[in-house]
This record gives sequence, structure tokens and C-alpha cells, in this order.
Amino acid sequence: MSEQEPAPDETGIGEPSAQWREYQGAPTGTDIECEGWRQEAALRMLNNNLDPEVAEKPEDLVVYGGTGRAARSWDAYDAILDELRELGAEETLLVQSGKPVGRFPTHERAPRVLIANSNLVGKWDSWEHFHELEAEGKIMYGQMTAGSWAYIGTQGILQGTYETLAELGRQEYDSDLEGKIVATGGLGGMSGAQPLAVTMNRGVCIAAEVDAHRIERRLDTDYLMERAEDLDEALDKAEAAADAGEPYSVAVEMNVADMLETMAERDFVPDIVTDQTSSHDELEGYYPSGYTVDEADDLREENPERYVEESLDTMERHVDAILDLQERGAVAFEYGNNLRGQVEDYRGREDAFDFPGFVPAYIRPMFCRGRGPFRWAALSGDPADIHRTDEAVTELFPENDSLNRWIELAQEQVSFQGLPSRVCWLGYRTDDDGITERARFALRINELVADGEISAPIVVTRDHLDAGSVASPHRETEAMKDGTDAVADWPILNALLNCAAGADIVSVHDGGGVGIGNALHTNNHVVLDGSELAAEKARRVFTTDPGMGVIRHADAGYEDAIDEADQSDVPVPMRDRR
Repeated sequence: MSEQEPAPDETGIGEPSAQWREYQGAPTGTDIECEGWRQEAALRMLNNNLDPEVAEKPEDLVVYGGTGRAARSWDAYDAILDELRELGAEETLLVQSGKPVGRFPTHERAPRVLIANSNLVGKWDSWEHFHELEAEGKIMYGQMTAGSWAYIGTQGILQGTYETLAELGRQEYDSDLEGKIVATGGLGGMSGAQPLAVTMNRGVCIAAEVDAHRIERRLDTDYLMERAEDLDEALDKAEAAADAGEPYSVAVEMNVADMLETMAERDFVPDIVTDQTSSHDELEGYYPSGYTVDEADDLREENPERYVEESLDTMERHVDAILDLQERGAVAFEYGNNLRGQVEDYRGREDAFDFPGFVPAYIRPMFCRGRGPFRWAALSGDPADIHRTDEAVTELFPENDSLNRWIELAQEQVSFQGLPSRVCWLGYRTDDDGITERARFALRINELVADGEISAPIVVTRDHLDAGSVASPHRETEAMKDGTDAVADWPILNALLNCAAGADIVSVHDGGGVGIGNALHTNNHVVLDGSELAAEKARRVFTTDPGMGVIRHADAGYEDAIDEADQSDVPVPMRDRR
């Protein structure tokens, strides 16, 4: 029996706020409601998370990932907005699991908002206890960027998935994914990026999705090319595209475990098999086989215990199908949704981890060098402001072929959802003046705002999935070289250091994309309003934040991180004493 047996009580959320109904997304333009742009940025990013173009179920405050919310209740949402409007330039607002709980005098260089979501003491850090508290309205699940007000729509994960697949292509094929077929599951708020990430790498994607609405949404936003009537049509079209070397993506409305089993039965072995269903949450995020969406929703409400058992049964079949296809020659990896962990924990299958997670397989060398997701949003709402930042990043890093190719592809193929935004992966590597890649770009944006080339401030944030911000043994810190997969000191130090450096919002969460008790992770925002104070904050935060990735991995013994520390003059005290 899963620990997640009790179903959360949705009744405590209340009716959608009249303010939210009026906003329907972030306010835009140069007039502000708050006393300063740092407070205004928080207000706009919270509302951007709940834009109907961005969130999966905004009327329920759910942004993505099953039950990842931006606020605990609609009353709490209204209270947060009221507090942000009144928040002074030398005050800090405290938000506990989506509810404002205090406001204190601090100073102008301190964060304006501090957020903690879903955090429980170790002995009680389980879905069971979480749902008891959630049903009483005392806690909420913040996922990663949902509860930290940093979600920018499907684009937010798109570039990370793109980078993962690009590295897979380099490692496995010494090329891109041209002529290769990727089979996967999920087209939700995060997983919906998969088809476009595959085609950007010139591959072919077949995605299983049980929810027809999600398929239509990916078609409408150009993240997906076509929908097939059945698996036969999807396989035929995918094979034809692969043979022709043409990028192509197709969705089929079915359960992913059923799809992969059928592929194996027909001796169809995709080149690559992965998954991004919300399997971290067996009750709210994953659909068991044998049910339509409506039937499954009814079962969840009427008999949550049976729902959980059938979800876990389907997950076991799902893992078995991936292992089968891997044995037949497919390259298999899990994309950080704890599918393997669920099957190991609740079905006793140690072999569930016989295929790797994406971080140890493809991403860790980048993390060792402080490289990771760096995202920014135009608070003006004007796409031209993002296009100017695109020019700026390519001007700053003309030698970075991968980054420049990404920006070109994103301009051509990525539709904005909510506030115009962009993401790219930048690292630590310092220049001759000792300024990191991330800081150089942030400082340039700040100059453009000051000079009026960008019409309103830009807010810079990132995914929680970053070089030094997560402890997650089934994802970011899986199979660490020194066995410190579960040491959670590092994200806590990351949050503390970014507070000291002057980030404008800092958040600490439990659970992320792998579920309560399985991860601790942090995030930050910096508002670039063209001021000297913004430049000062950017210079510090975009040194400390990626620098945590370098020292974390250097401490674990990774040579790439040690080399980065040497080249970029990052002090590593115990090593420097030798």
C-alpha cells in the first residue's frame, strides 16, 4: 500500500478570486500597483503562473505537475496580493506553503519575499502526513516553479529537455537525433515540451497521452505536429519521417504503459525510450491503465485506495516495458519523475533502476561547471523586450554554438505563454574581470533597461533543477561520486547564500518533481530594473548561485568541477589547504 492513500480535500481552496478573474494573467506595461518593481515583479510572476495560457488548472490554483500550486487557497492568493502592494522597499514578506504569514522590516538589499513550501521534518516527511495537513488547509504542494512563482509555461523545461537530448545524441550517435525515434509518455505542463525538444534535435517523437485536452493544447501551441488516430498510424508516420531524416512529432491518445507494451509485442523498438508522466504522484498525477480520463477521475474520488494500487500496477508494467525495450537495443533513461523509485518502493523491484536517470547519464558534467537553466521574463509584456535580450546573449557569447543555435530555434519555434520569456543554459566560467557567464548576461540586461532599449524591468530566475540547488537522490543527485545523494545541506546553503547575496525572492521546497520526502530544492529571482542596486545584486547572486554547483561537485570529487574551480578561481577550502 502506498503512503499516499488519503486523498487531498480540495474544498478548502474556495472559489476563484475576483482579482484573478480580472487579471487572467500578469499585469503588463510600465505602470505598477506596488511600491517598487521588486514587489511588482513578485505580483506579476505569481499572476503569470496562474495565467490560463500557462497553468494547467488555474481555477484550482494548480500550475503543473499534478497538484503543484501557486498559492494555498484563493483567500491566501488575495492576501498575498494585498501584502505585495503594501510591501515597503525595506521589508520582507514571508510565505509559508502558499499563505502569507508575516512581514518584517529588513533592508533594501534583503529579499522582498521568502517562500517555504511543503517542508516537513524527516520522520513525518511522507505523502500520508502531507495529505492529512493539506486536507486541513495547513500546507500545499509547491512543486518546483509553481510555488516559487517562476513558471514560464512549457518553455521552462523545453531547453533542459533539448540539452539532455542534444547530449544524448552526442554520446550515443556522435550527432543529433536525425533518423532516430523517441518514444515517451506525457504531454502535460512540463512533459508537453518533449515533442518540440525532440524535433529541435532533428528527431522523431511518438508521445502517449491519455488526456485529449493536453494533446490539443500542444497542437495549438506548436509544441506538437500531429495527432494520430491510433498507434498504427503513429508508428507508420514516425517510421516514414525517420527514414526521410525529417523532424516529426505525433501524439496518440493512450496510456504510455499500453503503448510501450504494444511496441514490444510488435517488435517495434524505438531508438530512445523515456517518460515524463507525473508518476511522482500516484494519486493525482498518474493515470492507471484501462480507464478514460473521466473514469479514472471518478475512481480517484470514489475509491482512492484502489486508484493508487492500480496506478502502481501500471507503473510496474511501464518500467517492465522500458526495461524490455532497453534489452532489445533502445537507449533508455528516466526524465526525473520518480517512476523507478515508485516501482522500487511499492513493488519491491530493485531492478527498476536498471536504466539511468537523465542527470547522471547526460547532465552532470554541465552541473559540475555551474551550467544550468537561466530564465527571464519581460515584465512589460512586450515580446520586443525578449527579442532584444536574445540579441544581447548572442552578442555576449558568439563562440557558444550550442547557445546560439538554441536561441535561433527558440525564436522560430517557441510560442510565448503568458509573459514573454526565454531560457538558456549558462554557467560559471569567469572572464578576465572575474565575472561569471550568468552575471555578465544579467548585467548587460540591466544596462539595456537603464538605457531604455528594454521598456520595463526584466526578472531573472531559473528552474530549481540546477547545478547547486537540489538534493534529490532519484534525480539531480542520483549516483553521486561520493555517495552524498541524500545530503540536503547543499540546497539549504544555496538558499542562505542567495539571501546573503541579495536575491529578491528566495524559496525552499520539499518534493519537487519526485514527491514529498524525496527531494529538497531552492530557487531565486533577481529584478533587473536598470539601477545600480540591481547590478550589485546581479553580480553577487549570479556568482553565488552557479558557484554552489561548482563547489558542491568539487567536494564530491568530480574532476570537471575541480577544473572549473581552478580556472575560475573558486575557493574550495579543504582542497586548497592540501
